[in-house]
Amino acid sequence: MKRLTKMFLLTVLSIILLAGCGGQKSNGNADGSKNSSASALQRIKDKGVLVVASSNDVPFAYIDKDTKKFSGIDAEIITEVAKRLGIPKVEMKEVKFENLLLDLNNNNVDMVTDGMYIKPERQKIADFTNIWYTEGEALVVVKDSPIKGLDDLKDKVVGGQKGTAFLEFAQKLQKEGEIKEVKVFNSQSELLLAVNTNKIDACITDSAVAGYSITNDKTLNLKLVSPYKAEAAGNIGAAVRKSDKDLLDAVNKELDKMKEDGFILKTLKKYGLNEDNFVPAGK
Repeated sequence: MKRLTKMFLLTVLSIILLAGCGGQKSNGNADGSKNSSASALQRIKDKGVLVVASSNDVPFAYIDKDTKKFSGIDAEIITEVAKRLGIPKVEMKEVKFENLLLDLNNNNVDMVTDGMYIKPERQKIADFTNIWYTEGEALVVVKDSPIKGLDDLKDKVVGGQKGTAFLEFAQKLQKEGEIKEVKVFNSQSELLLAVNTNKIDACITDSAVAGYSITNDKTLNLKLVSPYKAEAAGNIGAAVRKSDKDLLDAVNKELDKMKEDGFILKTLKKYGLNEDNFVPAGK
């Protein structure tokens, strides 16, 4: 009798547990949404916020210290994309650069937008949009300089910033006899000031950072040599999870429209870049 009673109780308990488990559905969404069957794009639209990760990197995607607004080249591009997709708000989450794709795949953000180069090793981890723009080294000179390209540096003194790939590139050119002398500076500001005060003839440095500095510091009588084809250029795009194909396709579609209607080039120029950094639609 006791055995039958025990078996009866176990059966009832099992039914209760099964009923309880059946009533709890895991949605698996980082945003806490309840519609697990909805596409990534639809979930974001329902939420009304696109969350992107960035290392708060000027001039790509950062929170402006004065306005507290999400600013930068990538910031303005993704904000416009979101607007055209019917998403009213873009929110930036600050993440260390080396952890950006990890945070994406942990469902903590919807996209990564931080001047990230599209590289094969990164494409194994996440999908990337079409190219937003190219970015590499720039040749910076005073506005009235006769220097028009690397071929004009054989008898010139050129500067580079310590610890950068751009300095290594300048030193490589010096070894090849393409530059007379290379001087090393500790910071970007010191480097640009040296060109501005004619202590050196030119400098080779990051095009986006230099363009932004020249645009925002009116004391710098400098320009980026253009046209100029960067020797160490990278293609920049945004990363999405491999499962979010609908979001990727929608972003690419709007991105192409923005290239065709001039929004992308206008944004690049706003931050000191130019036609050399522009990539046509469909690429």
